[in-house]
Amino acid sequence: MTTHATHLTHTTAGTTVSSGGATVAENARLDFAKSAPKVFRALIGFDAAAREGLDPALVELIQIRASHLNHCAYCLHMHTNDARKAGESEDRLHMVAVWREARHFFTPREQAALALTEAVTRVADAGVPDDVYAQAAAHFEEQELAHVLALIFTINTWNRVALSTAKVAGTDERR
Repeated sequence: MTTHATHLTHTTAGTTVSSGGATVAENARLDFAKSAPKVFRALIGFDAAAREGLDPALVELIQIRASHLNHCAYCLHMHTNDARKAGESEDRLHMVAVWREARHFFTPREQAALALTEAVTRVADAGVPDDVYAQAAAHFEEQELAHVLALIFTINTWNRVALSTAKVAGTDERR
């Protein structure tokens, strides 16, 4: 189980980080974990609680789809790598962004979770449509659905933290 626990720390401005042979210049934005440690720890706890009882493959699919929608390259890179390490196929990883056109790659349960992820991530556009919610409710027991929703909330929060602090894809500090 991989969480975002250490993935949003920063070094001082102007330093470089080597990741996979590439050197990337750091920016001058704040270190969120250091600047708001109580908030950061609470978010880590929320993230860990949200995952409880969920299939790890489903967790990564949800996190990948929300990261696509939020244009969060940092989290997208992290979660596609985590999914690969967990045994996810390249075919499915490539199809997450276009899952509606490639439904045969995903189970009906995964499709319901991906649709719910999209609706919650884009909640300002149209709310969460009743049919999307009903489809998810048909595939998940109430407690599990609550955890799926909580996971969607947490990845959207992590995406916003990473984007706000200008995290650079490929610089996953968990390693």
